[in-house]
Amino acid sequence: MARTRLKVLSTLDTAKTQYYHFKAIIITGMGLFTDAYDLFSITVIIKMIGRVYYSDHHNGQNKYKTPPVVESALVAVALIGTVIGQLVFGRLGDLKGRRWVYGLALLLMIFGSLGCGFSICIRRACVLLSLGFFRFLLGLGIGGDYPLSSTIMSEFANKKTRGSFIAAVFSMQGFGILASATVTIVVCSIFRRAAGPDNHTLGQPPATADFAWRLILMLGSIPAALTYYWRMLMPETA
Repeated sequence: MARTRLKVLSTLDTAKTQYYHFKAIIITGMGLFTDAYDLFSITVIIKMIGRVYYSDHHNGQNKYKTPPVVESALVAVALIGTVIGQLVFGRLGDLKGRRWVYGLALLLMIFGSLGCGFSICIRRACVLLSLGFFRFLLGLGIGGDYPLSSTIMSEFANKKTRGSFIAAVFSMQGFGILASATVTIVVCSIFRRAAGPDNHTLGQPPATADFAWRLILMLGSIPAALTYYWRMLMPETA
């Protein structure tokens, strides 16, 4: 049994670069793309939340501005979930197999993204607490994706190209950050035109800004959902 395993691993190490290598880069890279989109989109979303929920601040400098404590909490809660997700899902990947745990992390990302958009409350405190909770769940999924994406790619790659392939996977983070900014610009532009020309602060009145930030966060579930299907078709690594 041990000899068979060593033979399989040796075959993977010496295999020529083939189509399935590039397919694995795309599939695992889309996970990192989604991770970056979900993590970095919150920076602009916080400004939109200030526009919607902090219009009651009469001080000229603080009106429409999310307090630093709330801003830090919304950013940090996802990062805390990411750290926990890395530890938990990394260990589960060793115990239960890469593919199954990979899919579980993606489902958490999908559910977390949709939940962020459906932070259904009327009061400001309730909305922010709900958003923080779903950001934490999203962080768990993102944390699980980091070790699994790199591990799966390294285990599929041959010895000669392993470093390059892992670098290609993680380079998708840059595209995810770019996508989050692009989607935000497009969504805000659409809502601004729909609302009319007499708008200020991010080009949107509070009502349309409330829809816009939710939509931007929910759009993060689309690449995760598309990737889930292909991940479930990937064979388990040796």
